[in-house]
Amino acid sequence: MAEKPSEKQIEARDRRHDELKPSVDELVAEDKDAATMRHGRPYISYIVLADMIRAGWCLSAKPVK
Repeated sequence: MAEKPSEKQIEARDRRHDELKPSVDELVAEDKDAATMRHGRPYISYIVLADMIRAGWCLSAKPVK
């Protein structure tokens, strides 16, 4: 992550096991890119992303650029 993470991002990331932290980082980056494309700004809900990971989210394929 190039930018300084927010407190909410740090909190959501730190609640994950160490082996899931790279997935959290990847999900945040994908969500940020998608939100920027759709809304013109990178709104990220870290609590929602944490819920998605708890529910079993995983990247199923390489992202289409």
